[in-house]
Amino acid sequence: MSAGSRKPRLAVLAGDPAGVGPEMAVKLLARQQNQQAADLLLIAPASVLAGGERFAATPLETLPAQSLDTLRFAPGRIAHWVQPEPAGGPAPLGACSVPAGAVALQGLAWAAEAAQRGVVDGIVYAPLNKHSLRLAGMAEEDELRFLQACFSGRGFVCEFNITGALWTSRVTSHVPLREVADLVTPQSVSDGVRIIDTALKRAGIARPRIAISGLNPHAGDGGSIGREEIEVIAPTVEALKREGLEVSGPWSPDIVFIAARRGDFDAVVSMYHDQGQIAMKLMGFESGVTLQGGLPVPVATSASGSAFDIAGRGIARVDGLQAAFDLCVRMAGAA
Repeated sequence: MSAGSRKPRLAVLAGDPAGVGPEMAVKLLARQQNQQAADLLLIAPASVLAGGERFAATPLETLPAQSLDTLRFAPGRIAHWVQPEPAGGPAPLGACSVPAGAVALQGLAWAAEAAQRGVVDGIVYAPLNKHSLRLAGMAEEDELRFLQACFSGRGFVCEFNITGALWTSRVTSHVPLREVADLVTPQSVSDGVRIIDTALKRAGIARPRIAISGLNPHAGDGGSIGREEIEVIAPTVEALKREGLEVSGPWSPDIVFIAARRGDFDAVVSMYHDQGQIAMKLMGFESGVTLQGGLPVPVATSASGSAFDIAGRGIARVDGLQAAFDLCVRMAGAA
């Protein structure tokens, strides 16, 4: 059955069990409006769920199952695919560890399996910690590339960062800054634009207005501070315009987000991670969303991190995770 003929079904992951993820996931799942908006599947070990319930001071009504084949969805209950407890024992709270990373990685892999088998239409996950993921054996650049491998996907993938109505994609992501200039090519710039144009249309914007940032200060200042804008970015912008996309640039990186915040654009394509992330987090850190673009189903999380410093204190906010959930519901329902 397609999402269009029933409520969307979303997998919800507890994120890094050493951080605020389990607490945030429980708070999200406990909200009646979320239970009414989608059928919900929690993927987590029993101990991680219990910890989240304790920190959130909120019990959940769940339907535990040991396999996808025995899962049940029922009104007022959360389907729970129970992960095994970590082999190394419980993850220590507030610190990176192999057990924490292993739980998070397995949760991502299980969620991808559920999506591939048509059990869920989208995935929402609480904040992860990339160092824990790497300690547990993740060889990929980040969780997006890990999920791409789980889906056996090929082609360009990209994180979208979303604050309110403004979206960003980026040409390069979790790579050292010294490598960025060599990775800015006509193909990578075009990929960064096309992927967010497609996603925005799926999210309901018929003709997205997309600004493309320069790489260098002042967008190269006519070539005196670098020639990537002249030789790579500007020709790519013109080629995309000829195809009918509503794009402009290259814009000077230090002013493009001022225009975007004013409402001149629906999206900004930045050249590297912090060029867009710093601006977006200043504009709305608590409510920001990260959407993983290029995967077969919508996958989203909050822009905030695992917040080890407040783990276990019961004070984690869920604004960003709620926004991620709402976006996944909208996109899964439109599929």
